[in-house]
Amino acid sequence: MPDSRPRRPDDDTPGSAEAATTDPALVLSGARLTDGRAVDVRLSGSRIEAVGTAGSLTTRGPRIDLRGYLLLPAPAEPHAHGDTALTADGAGPDGPGPASRRAEDIQRRATEAALLQLGHGATSLRAHVRIGDVQGLAALEAVLQARRALHGLADLTAVAVPRLLTGIAGADGLAMLRDAVRMGAAVVGGCPGLDPDPTGYTAAVLEVAAEHGCPVDLHTDSDDPARLARLAAMAGGLRPGVTIGPCAGLAHLPLETASRAADQLAAAGITVVCLPQGGCTGSEHRTSAPVRLLRSAGVRVAAGSGALRDAANPVGRGDPLEAAYLLASQHGLRPEHAYAMVSTTARAALGLPDVRVEAGFPAELLAVRGEGLPAVLSLAYSRIVIHRGRIVARTSAVREYRDSGPDTAAGPDLPRQGRPDSGAGPKS
Repeated sequence: MPDSRPRRPDDDTPGSAEAATTDPALVLSGARLTDGRAVDVRLSGSRIEAVGTAGSLTTRGPRIDLRGYLLLPAPAEPHAHGDTALTADGAGPDGPGPASRRAEDIQRRATEAALLQLGHGATSLRAHVRIGDVQGLAALEAVLQARRALHGLADLTAVAVPRLLTGIAGADGLAMLRDAVRMGAAVVGGCPGLDPDPTGYTAAVLEVAAEHGCPVDLHTDSDDPARLARLAAMAGGLRPGVTIGPCAGLAHLPLETASRAADQLAAAGITVVCLPQGGCTGSEHRTSAPVRLLRSAGVRVAAGSGALRDAANPVGRGDPLEAAYLLASQHGLRPEHAYAMVSTTARAALGLPDVRVEAGFPAELLAVRGEGLPAVLSLAYSRIVIHRGRIVARTSAVREYRDSGPDTAAGPDLPRQGRPDSGAGPKS
């Protein structure tokens, strides 16, 4: 296969020109694609420069041997909670007490949480951040500081989530929401169900979003069909778009009602983000949205991680490959469809350019040790994460077994797992 000719899709990725001038070309050699081909991939700046058969591409820069690895578009995280992540250790009767709400501690936790998810493969993340009450905009400022600290490693955007927006009590929240956008919140969001007037709350969010040209991302369980229908009618045609999630309540509605709601969401062009690994509030349904029903109605459905080791889910992993695994194992999706929901579809939900392992596309990639996508979703241990054409995270796992023969007491050495024909590439 000859080198593919570069194509240049629209690229609004910050820092692209800078990366192109500072980093030498990098070749990923011998990687496997989902169609079974073994290829070399040359990266230049923030783009894939060329793709050719294994061994065909040269470079004066570094080479990474990816024999035994599957190369995929990198996942994206469409529904995280940066201000509450990693706070579970302080909860419960034996805990030291509530987690610190000091800005520097929120920033530290938000940064650590994003790095954990980056290690799993998510190079772009959207974090919902509460504003208002006694904290005001402090938590948002802390997450925005974390975003700046992560520059060059991962792209983090913040969703401003006010508590109240209607009536006298909501006037301050509405003013603070506008301040949050001016401060740097890239998305306007919220929880309509927490306001005494959910419809008025939604209208206020949509108004602010229209004023500033921001996307909308609302947190809703979607267990009220009438309210969901009003949302669809109000949000239809809004650009740059409306996302809702986690919509677990749809799974508890009668099939006919849920199907009608899915049709309304599809007609309005609303994206749904489901959370297969669990909800992100303690009172939420522990089920996930009816993914197959929504997809069959034509709704764009992405998958996120939700809570990451906070009070809502103390064991949350924030791993997009686990979300894809659950979509395949519990929702019956084909592995390629399940992975698309945490990668290409999740990127589309965030308004990011498409990624394919083809010349001209963004170099946002994830290499996972494994022979194919089903194996990767089953045992995704070793991973190499590429953001803007640079390796930004690497996880190497080695499995060892004790010799079962009679000489086991002779020494502690254990054989490493690895196929004899895997060459000099990294071990699993």
